[in-house]
Amino acid sequence: MHATVTIKASLLASAASTAAPAAAPPSVPERLLAPRALYQDVADRLRESIFARALEPGSWIDELALCEAWGISRTPMREALKVLAAEGLVTMKVRRGAYVTEMSTTDVTEVYQLLALLESQAAGEAAERADEAQRAELAGLHAQLESLTAQRDAFFQVNERFHRRLLEIAGNRWRLQIVADLRKVMKLNRQHSLLKAGRVEESLAEHRQLMAALDARDARLASARMREHFESGLEAAAPGAAG
Repeated sequence: MHATVTIKASLLASAASTAAPAAAPPSVPERLLAPRALYQDVADRLRESIFARALEPGSWIDELALCEAWGISRTPMREALKVLAAEGLVTMKVRRGAYVTEMSTTDVTEVYQLLALLESQAAGEAAERADEAQRAELAGLHAQLESLTAQRDAFFQVNERFHRRLLEIAGNRWRLQIVADLRKVMKLNRQHSLLKAGRVEESLAEHRQLMAALDARDARLASARMREHFESGLEAAAPGAAG
């Protein structure tokens, strides 16, 4: 009996050794990555047209006319509009098409309140975390703002870079993304706070106070200064809404 079991075991071992090797897992075929989709370029161009007021808030977007002017089909145009709708820049209306989003007083108030909450928190964190090189970078951006009071478009751009850099220094990529999306929507406001007479000078004075708090590494004061900065911006952007 014992010999029979031994023979069977030997036969099984022999069969296992001669069996075909297990198939290797399928490999991912190598291929070139596809170039950037056309709809993404169309979305960029639409976004630029909206920010430049070539497409005004509240206006209907003539898809056919734009497709003809830009030499594209309606498919990338529709996909681009979906992207901008997700960002809040475009509003899709049933059986009426796409419209550039128009900001109400409530919309402006809510966006400013969220920005004040997120960026004041970031300012406090940046006051504690920023190293000397980062503080110097923020100071350099502020110096550029001081020199651009007569160049409104350039002032807007540098101001946005200042706020973004402060957020980057504070960290938290999710907060950075949320703020970036909110700032896109804020550009839709017809009564942008910095367009009010004298608001640029007020904004600069608020930035100076913020820089002083950052230099002092005073997190609580930096947070308060940033919150006050947005409260003043809201008052200028939507008179009566801040109360």
